[in-house]
Amino acid sequence: MIRTSFNDGWQFRPKVNPFAELSGQTLPYREVTLPHDAMLEQERRPDGEGANAYFPGGAYEYRKTFFVPEELRGKRIIVEFEGVYRDATVHVNGDYAGQRPYGYSCFPIVADPYLRYGQDNEIRVEARSHQDSRWYTGAGIYRDTWLLVGDVVRVVPGGVRISTPDVAAGRAVTEVATTIANDSIAIRTAELTTTIRDHAGNVVAVETAPVTVMPGATTTARHRLYVRTPSLWSPDSPHLYTCDVTLGELDTESVTFGIRTLQLDPEHGLRVNGQGIKLRGACVHHDNGVLGAATFARAEERRVELLKEAGFNAIRMSHQPMSTAMLNACDRVGMLVVDETFDMWTSGKHPFDYSLSFPEWWERDIEAMVAKDYNHPSVILYSIGNEIPETGTPAGAALARDLAEKVRALDGTRYLTNAVNTMLAVMSDLARLRQQEQPGINTAMADAGDMMNAIATSDLVTRRTAEAYAMLDVAGMNYADSRYGPDREAFPNRVILGTETFPTRIAHNWALVEQHGHVIGDFTWTGWDYLGEVGIGRPQYGELDRRAFTAPYPYLTAGCGDLDITGHRRPVSYYREIVYGLRTAPYLAVQRPEHHGEPFVGTPWAWSDAIASWTWPGFEGAPITVEVYAAADEVELLLDGRSLGRVPAELKTVFEAVYEPGELVAVAYRDGVEIGRNVLRTASDAVRLHAETDRPAITATGGDLAYVTLTLTDEDGTVHTAADRPVSVEVSGSGELIALGSADPSTEERFDAMRRRTYEGRALAIIRPTGTGKIRLRASAFECAPVEMVIEVRSA
Repeated sequence: MIRTSFNDGWQFRPKVNPFAELSGQTLPYREVTLPHDAMLEQERRPDGEGANAYFPGGAYEYRKTFFVPEELRGKRIIVEFEGVYRDATVHVNGDYAGQRPYGYSCFPIVADPYLRYGQDNEIRVEARSHQDSRWYTGAGIYRDTWLLVGDVVRVVPGGVRISTPDVAAGRAVTEVATTIANDSIAIRTAELTTTIRDHAGNVVAVETAPVTVMPGATTTARHRLYVRTPSLWSPDSPHLYTCDVTLGELDTESVTFGIRTLQLDPEHGLRVNGQGIKLRGACVHHDNGVLGAATFARAEERRVELLKEAGFNAIRMSHQPMSTAMLNACDRVGMLVVDETFDMWTSGKHPFDYSLSFPEWWERDIEAMVAKDYNHPSVILYSIGNEIPETGTPAGAALARDLAEKVRALDGTRYLTNAVNTMLAVMSDLARLRQQEQPGINTAMADAGDMMNAIATSDLVTRRTAEAYAMLDVAGMNYADSRYGPDREAFPNRVILGTETFPTRIAHNWALVEQHGHVIGDFTWTGWDYLGEVGIGRPQYGELDRRAFTAPYPYLTAGCGDLDITGHRRPVSYYREIVYGLRTAPYLAVQRPEHHGEPFVGTPWAWSDAIASWTWPGFEGAPITVEVYAAADEVELLLDGRSLGRVPAELKTVFEAVYEPGELVAVAYRDGVEIGRNVLRTASDAVRLHAETDRPAITATGGDLAYVTLTLTDEDGTVHTAADRPVSVEVSGSGELIALGSADPSTEERFDAMRRRTYEGRALAIIRPTGTGKIRLRASAFECAPVEMVIEVRSA
């Protein structure tokens, strides 16, 4: 079928009661271009939920008028929605055409029965969100939409599925299964040609054969093609092939895929193309920070690129199916994927969440996820759920088996896991467990991670999770690293994955991953900071019993990402890179001096409040704490060339010093020889505004964006972290400013304003192209000379 973007020409408004509208109480529509996050436009409220970043819920409606030519009469016409949050209902010319309760599934609407040919038609979409999630969801039509037009005899959408069942040295057998529909009243036969091309466009395999489809039926035709000397897909070498399927003169379809093998066992762990690999994993939510939930292809690609640059080789989409745009990026960049189904089954976690629709819809939503993922070589694991309370019950285990076998029936080429929180699995018996002689559980512990680990190793957990884990290929464990070692003896056939772990325990966890063959990786919570679950990773000080999980309004972000919501790496990211063995040079971070000497009582998701800065005006002569991260024998700290000490190194070595402006240097030594150094310099009083785009040229279509980083620096380029001020941005020409924000975790500022205060000296502007030509950006800030830049917009 011919696929064209359906993103333009939409109108939007909060949903209006039709009876109120009859009495004159109406709201006007306004023009929007998809993807669009309706929730991000709402006013946050102090009486709202921290889980959703204090954004209110609501109901929204979209409409679009589009002309359907008379010559399309008799064609099959489908409108495809990649994601509408949530409880979407779709009407075409006033008639109900379909719905989808789950906010993360791609779903088609067969439109042709309701269309009027030779005239304008209207499609209307309603969406609603209210107390239905533990994180910021966004709302509305937040992913791409497509118009699909095809003949009555056609390749069905998503009907080309490619597998590589036999790969060996110098050759690969590729099986292409093509599903064809015949809506005519006659038997139809057509030549089906399957062509495989490499990344350079060279034909490497081709097969042609007739295929016959009975009237009103569908059939699947399979071609087995032989590819010589294949270039295998892996995270280090993400080679992709293109498969073109042609059905006579009736239809064509093109998909990309990769050739690779997967192996899994408790001795060698996970192997890709025969090579052992440990998953350096990042859990991520679906929002794109300052864009909210709006899913642009470039936003997803940039996120994958930056996560890989930070040392990750795998992403777990938490806790819903990944977008097609991000899957495409993972294929191209070389990032392994754990794609997840649901955060709840029949036991709800929020008053109006998907559990209300799960019994009726879960099979269709699994089918949608697998159909989306099947041709993506980056996908290696499916997760059937996250922290499902039912997991520890017999009925829950039976339901889990239904989900697992449904996935396996649809795709037997990947492995299966379930992200089990062992504490939730025995929650109903937790009070009784506390009364038993279970070490650690009776003690009031300072670290929730210790408590969760103590529960994880209990006999009750072992018994209650035995069936749930036995049905999986990989036992997914959330915050249960205490089981890694013992399970090797107790369950010798069990393969384990840390599906969710505390960022503060990465050194401990990674040592276990490297030690045990049956433990295949670790996924930190989280790789990228996100909106909602506000403040779970924020630094807190004072008495332990005053530590809080949720931060008060106006907190906005969770504060626990290796990268903040703008994509800037935080100190924990460099610490992790050193733990992974990917960075030799040390890294310097400095704790905020205003809290010096106060007891730190952050949650296990909270890193220290250190930042990479030696600019602390007003604290001259005050005590200050310096953190040096290094995999070395010794580290030395120098201030203006004067040694502040050379000491045996830990992964994180802490120095106490007195703040003096100047140059701070950390030097790492191994066997007495310097292996690297890191420098921080005090910014001078002169403040300049600097603007830098991620790319000088972008494309006009395909979800491309320009990211412009705005930084306050001194004349030498040192970031001025203590000189924050509002920055104004103006955009003209062939583009528009769609978001302006910072990583400030607690603010009432909006992302859709033209003015935003920097945070730690940085802000981020995001520009969408509106046509080919040139985009001109002008940014200004108080007591700074304005800066201008030009970004070229090319045709695709």
